[in-house]
Amino acid sequence: MKPPPRLDAPGLKALAKAASPQKCQCALGPCAGWESMTEDRWPGPLMTAVGSLRAALSEEGNAAGSEPTFEEFHPQSTRYDSPLAPFAPQFFPCNRSDVFSCNRCQRLLLRYTEFGGYYVDHRVRALNADLVVDASPPDAAA
Repeated sequence: MKPPPRLDAPGLKALAKAASPQKCQCALGPCAGWESMTEDRWPGPLMTAVGSLRAALSEEGNAAGSEPTFEEFHPQSTRYDSPLAPFAPQFFPCNRSDVFSCNRCQRLLLRYTEFGGYYVDHRVRALNADLVVDASPPDAAA
């Protein structure tokens, strides 16, 4: 099975604008901001991976010579869990996310896994085309 294509901000925005989500009865709920989603709530059989925002890895296994940033992008003083926070593919947590489409309702969702010392927490957020931004981390220009 071929991995889903790597998406940049314009590709993510185009994918989101082309989607025509319908009402869905799945257990996900609205997911307007990043929400914790246990495996038993994730409707895996209904989801298809349609893209990845994960930082492209070099042959050495790192992203273009360095680890993808954990810096977040909030120019309007939003917070990580805010429904109005931008989707900035080069910033955390988007740069560690995959994009899924629900086969039932065609809604697009980003999903990544938060790893802590003693836990694994899957997080999900519904994609909103109006919030996708093409921003680069400050060190990307160097």
